[in-house]
Amino acid sequence: MSWDGELEDFKSKIDLREYATGQGYTLDRRESWRGSAVMRHGGDKVVIKLNSNGHYIYFSVRDERDNGTIVDFVQFRKRLSLGEVRKELRPWIGRAATSLPRFAKLEKTAKDRLRVETEYRRMKEAHRHPYLEEDRAVPAHILQSDRFAGMVRIDMHGNAVFPHFDQLGLCGYELKNRNFTGFAPGGEKGLWSSHEKAGDGRLVYAEGAIDALSHAALFPDDGARYKSIGGQTNPRQPDLIHAEVLRMRGGSEIVAAMDADEAGRAFSDLVKQAVARADRADLSFRIHVPEREGNDWNQILKERRHSFPVARL
Repeated sequence: MSWDGELEDFKSKIDLREYATGQGYTLDRRESWRGSAVMRHGGDKVVIKLNSNGHYIYFSVRDERDNGTIVDFVQFRKRLSLGEVRKELRPWIGRAATSLPRFAKLEKTAKDRLRVETEYRRMKEAHRHPYLEEDRAVPAHILQSDRFAGMVRIDMHGNAVFPHFDQLGLCGYELKNRNFTGFAPGGEKGLWSSHEKAGDGRLVYAEGAIDALSHAALFPDDGARYKSIGGQTNPRQPDLIHAEVLRMRGGSEIVAAMDADEAGRAFSDLVKQAVARADRADLSFRIHVPEREGNDWNQILKERRHSFPVARL
């Protein structure tokens, strides 16, 4: 085996998640998805992925200097020379099964998606958000609820950040603020989502994440999960909408809670088509839009803001 060949084997043949588990790290299942594993140990929090070259790579959420392959992972934590790292990792090449847990295969991550996730993971969860609460009238208890906690973040500019997911995990994020709308550089739109619960019997689709939060505030429902498409759709989103419909349990209702305008009616038709494609008699479909033409659910929420308790920021 060549010298460089050995390093290549370390990077591609040793599952960094298994090695990290052997060093005391545990998997955070709530924050992990098919393309990313979040692992914690003490105050350390790392994200492990598989890049397009087939190398296991990681980055620390706490320290921007702490990133790279398994070689960097070992060197950063154990302060070993490269020769000592080789001795540390050689037993892991083709090692026999142990009591360490086995992990499902990680999906490879393209370079742009890695950039998107690196930026996103370093943003703080928005348990409170001045723009959403003051300008958009979203009650703090909605942001802090089990349904939505962690699904809205805040970046260094104070923007509200709404992550989008596809079949592989995080694919981009929306940015919203006063007189500003943006999207993650290099990212793609998928679906923004609330958390899910096993007994959910309603799936509510909205045009934007703020409209979904507004609908949840206006019509509380502990059995409803929420998705948003983020405005104008791309060619991949209809299949994502359809896949989420298929995942609902029997007897569920699918709701298109769009804006009361021409675009909203087109989006409602898109959801209706996804339900029809599911070809499941055990699902029902309903359109729920504001009564006044041109309104969206956030406008309705702002009109009724005095009906909700307001917590001081």
